[in-house]
This record gives sequence, C-alpha cells and structure tokens, in this order.
Amino acid sequence: MTQRITKAVIPAAGLGTRFLPATKAMPKEMLPVVDKPAIQYVVEEAVDAGLSDVLLVTGRNKNALENHFDRVAELEATLERKGDTAKLEKVNESTELADMHYVRQGDPLGLGHAVLRARMHVGDHPFAVLLGDDIIDARDPLLTRMLAEHDRREATIVALLEVDPDSIHLYGAAAVEPTDDPDVVRVTGLVEKPTADVAPSNLAVIGRYVLRPEVFDILDRTEPGKGGEIQLTDALMEMAADIEGTGGVYGVVFRGRRYDTGDKLDYIKAVVQLAVDRDDLGPELKPWLAEYVTGFDLD
Repeated sequence: MTQRITKAVIPAAGLGTRFLPATKAMPKEMLPVVDKPAIQYVVEEAVDAGLSDVLLVTGRNKNALENHFDRVAELEATLERKGDTAKLEKVNESTELADMHYVRQGDPLGLGHAVLRARMHVGDHPFAVLLGDDIIDARDPLLTRMLAEHDRREATIVALLEVDPDSIHLYGAAAVEPTDDPDVVRVTGLVEKPTADVAPSNLAVIGRYVLRPEVFDILDRTEPGKGGEIQLTDALMEMAADIEGTGGVYGVVFRGRRYDTGDKLDYIKAVVQLAVDRDDLGPELKPWLAEYVTGFDLD
C-alpha cells in the first residue's frame, strides 16, 4: 500500500553569494518577494499540498529563518494594542503555517548531502523536497500533481520544465520516454548542465521532487562528484535505472507560472510579475509600469 506523504524537506543552507552584499548578514531565503520572504512562499506551497510537517535544512547564520516562523510576542502585543488586526494576522500567518523543524547541514557538500541530513526526520517514508529558488505560482499547483503521480506509480517524481535549448546548460536535462499521459514522462537518464548539442532534451529538472526513501541508501554511498559535492542527480540516475526495484523515476511536465529567485535579474522579474497580479498593487502598478517602459530605447 502506498504510504501517504506528510513531510516536506526544504534545503536552505546556501550562502547566497550571488546576492552579496544583501546576503552578508541575511539569509537569501529571507529576501522579500513583494512583502513576504521567498521561503514563506515555498512553505505555503507545501502546506497547500497537504504537507504541514516541514523540515528546513539550514546552516550557519540562518537564525532568521527560525525566527520568521516563530512567535514574536512583543510585536504581536504592540499590534494588538494598536488594534492593527490586519498586520497582526500577517505576522501570525507565518507562525501558524506548519509544524516547523530544523537541522543543520554542517559541511556544505551539495544538495544530495542536504537531503541526506533529513534522514532521521523522514525515516522510512516517501517525502517531498522543495528548493527555495523556485517559486511556483499558487494558481498553477505542481506539487499536488506530483504527489498524485507518486501515489499512482509508487515511484520517484521530479518536476520538468521545457526551456529554450540555449538555456539547458543551466539545468539538469532529462532523457525521457512518453507514457499514457502527455504531461508525464518516464525519466531514463539525467545529464547535469549539458551543452545544447549533447543535451538529451530541453526538459529541465526544476526544484521540486517527490522521493522514495531508498534515495537515502543511494546517497549514503554516492561519492562526491562535480565541485566535490554529493549530487542528488547522481542518486536519481541510479533510481531511474530501477536496478533495485525503486519504481523508477517519472517527470511531471510543468506548464504553469514559475518564478526563479536564484538570479538577480530573474528575482527582479519575479517581484514585478507577482506584484502586477495583486489586487492591492496591480491596478496602480500596471499603468505606471506601462508608462515607464515606453521611454526605453531597446537598441
């Protein structure tokens, strides 16, 4: 019988060097996307998919993450005295979102190592992994579909996105075979950051995974690869071969809205895209933005 998935793991130990000096003293996961830190969007996605047990894999100088999801009695009391219930609700929203847990990664040995650090918390159960750099629009649910495919196929599920072939070198690329569902493919191989001429497809692996617990044993024996890090991709390649009855790996092809906050330019785009769709900001922002861009010379 398929085990119901209840736990989400969010690796959050990275140094955020691409956003220095902003991330010198603040975790990159706390960078605001409009008026919420990026990490909150990711936790909200997990909760919306039914995963209210959330483990953050953190590192040094990440205390702000724990503080954000904890109570702030003095602030709450001040807002209550002022009668500012709207702000009080926003403050309490992050506190009451999920059952939050934390573990330190220690040595920065890559995504595979970060996932391995979740073993004691997850145990012998399937679980979801969500990377904080990718924000998936709540109007285009992805994780819910991935969980359903896991239950249907009893296999590891990854999220795939069609990208411009000229951009595939920024991602892991999947070699795939079709299934009975046009939005689901069987993954037969993975190539980490290939050039366009050798990439097996333009289907890029993005930051959502539903993993079977066998991944822990595989990661435990996986040797460090590129950059001296333990790569999750290497473990997924072994699981895709289904040598030890792990059920194989399938990919859900995502066709919705995704915002990449891991790059400065894409981060700015994400803020603008989310802001223009907000009822409280969009009506004023859209005409201002339209007028602002008319003065640009694109040559």
